[in-house]
Amino acid sequence: MLEILYRDEFLVAINKPSGLLVHRSPIDRHETEFAVQILRDQIGQFVYPVHRLDKPTSGVLLFALDKESARVMGEQFMSRETKKSYIAVVRGYTDESGEIEHALTLKLDKIADKDSAKDKKAQEATTRYERLATVELPFAVGKYDKTRYSLVRLTPLTGRKHQLRRHMKHISHHILGDTKHGRGEHNKFIREEFGCHRMLLHANELQIKHPLANEMLIIQAPLDETFKAIFNAFKWDDKIV
Repeated sequence: MLEILYRDEFLVAINKPSGLLVHRSPIDRHETEFAVQILRDQIGQFVYPVHRLDKPTSGVLLFALDKESARVMGEQFMSRETKKSYIAVVRGYTDESGEIEHALTLKLDKIADKDSAKDKKAQEATTRYERLATVELPFAVGKYDKTRYSLVRLTPLTGRKHQLRRHMKHISHHILGDTKHGRGEHNKFIREEFGCHRMLLHANELQIKHPLANEMLIIQAPLDETFKAIFNAFKWDDKIV
């Protein structure tokens, strides 16, 4: 059963769990469950995904309930009228705030994009970040005697594939649990020490204009138990969203 965050006759938003695909993908042929199908069966009507979240990312995922609403919302996302906010735990102490402007090449998947052209020209990509908390742990990971992590709020101003994950890697503050763009020794550490088997990236808030009423909607998604356990271990309980 998916957690429904918002629903009316035009839209429905869920809190997507980490590890769940939005829809069927040739990259994960072994997967048998998808958010689109689960939600369709749960509410008893067809749903149209209007944006996406990576499989390991949790948080607000929006669907339209009719083709016209899907068209309007799709245009909003394409024209960057929406605002997305994410919470992440990253390696090291970041600056208090900053803006990452780093063009990203569209990396095509060998399976899903096998009929497409080679990797496309790099596209502009911008991410803002704000540090919310830090922690220093008495464990040696890699070459350091102690381990430092930061809790950050990430706001993507563009929507490139794996943008947040690649941008945080670019500034050497890799997202914990990211098996593709992260650091293996830190991923192993949080698995073994804290039982965390997910990427610590969560889409906590989405701001959109309603497709009919044209009023602003702010949809928020609470953290899952794994994320909360990390917050508790790092003494960040007052930061739980």
